[in-house]
Amino acid sequence: MNKKRFWTALTAVLMLFISTYAEENITLANVFGRPLQWCVGVETSPAFVPGTTAFLKGTNPKNSAVHNSLSGTLRTNFSFDKNSHDGSLYTNVYQGIGIGALSFFHHNLMGTPISAHVFQGAPILHLNNRLWLGYEWKFGAAMGWKKYDVNTAGSNAPVSTSVTAHMAFGLRLNYSLSANWLMTLGIEASHYSNGNTSIPNAGVNSIGAIAGVSYLLNAPKEKKHHSKFEPDTDNHTKWFYDIMVYGSWRKKVVCVGSIPQIIPGRFGVLGFQFSPMRKLNRWIAAGVALDVQYDESAGIAPYWVEGSFHDNVKFYRPPFIKQLSTGLSAHAELIMPIFAINAGLGFDILNPKGNKRFYQSLTLKTFVVRNVYLNVGYRLGNFNDPQNLMLGLGIRL
Repeated sequence: MNKKRFWTALTAVLMLFISTYAEENITLANVFGRPLQWCVGVETSPAFVPGTTAFLKGTNPKNSAVHNSLSGTLRTNFSFDKNSHDGSLYTNVYQGIGIGALSFFHHNLMGTPISAHVFQGAPILHLNNRLWLGYEWKFGAAMGWKKYDVNTAGSNAPVSTSVTAHMAFGLRLNYSLSANWLMTLGIEASHYSNGNTSIPNAGVNSIGAIAGVSYLLNAPKEKKHHSKFEPDTDNHTKWFYDIMVYGSWRKKVVCVGSIPQIIPGRFGVLGFQFSPMRKLNRWIAAGVALDVQYDESAGIAPYWVEGSFHDNVKFYRPPFIKQLSTGLSAHAELIMPIFAINAGLGFDILNPKGNKRFYQSLTLKTFVVRNVYLNVGYRLGNFNDPQNLMLGLGIRL
């Protein structure tokens, strides 16, 4: 079989595979074929910015501390019609996209980033028919930072790229003013980071209040009476198995003698994860995972080329096995329509010299179809040592 026929056949098999599973649960492939309720809204968030770096505390070209921020966001989201099967299973669960502007009141120091993100929220506690407490997470990118400048390297440390990841989590009180209007008040913590793809990577954090109002475009008619729905058939399978491959790139700092050296260039990371998980209910799953990761920058300190320093620092390439880590991790996962959030704690049985054995991961899975998902995540060592992003593709069996 020639290459053209091979790729044609492979594409056909993949399309058949995707079409077979696309209609069996709520994924990006089929969500818009369901009865939806659409909302548009605006939010504002005044926030406190902790002084986690000397730059934010005032050691910067303006000799001015950065303590506060203010953001405004335009957003749209959808939820499932409460009179539908999906709406009964996922009452008040919503997901959407937002675009916002963020000011630190120091444009010359920080820039004025624009954030584009996806978000999802759900109720935790219904206080009455109109008032409920819920959570919401956000994930996206913030663009337009005043980035790291090598000429002011000693003072410009929080952000070293013009684009960073934007992650946030908040608690919200939602109150229905009428059938169409919803008011929201809450608190939210945000984190901006480049995922160790560039150095410095101190990041910027904030915690603040949220105030917003939204309008339901197609308010539901009077709720119909129907019998209680049984859990969806997907929950009849208590066990599932995730197989994922991921990759990324990263920067590396290595101590040569007692002097930290930023190694020129970027290093590739390639990982594999196999995770048997058991559903505890419709929303929560728990399990373990086998984690295998190759990091091109790992374990290179002993291979320093003597006499090389700074921009010309060089290292011999370590043997493959000395740059490979293998560990076991425990995981908990929140499963919702389209998205799943997975948190893991692990320990390397085999790891490169100098790497932290205790590692953590936080990932967002976006289900394109029933059992194929895109993975975006981050891995740390000892909760404070940035390692690498986890950008990958997974299959759920």
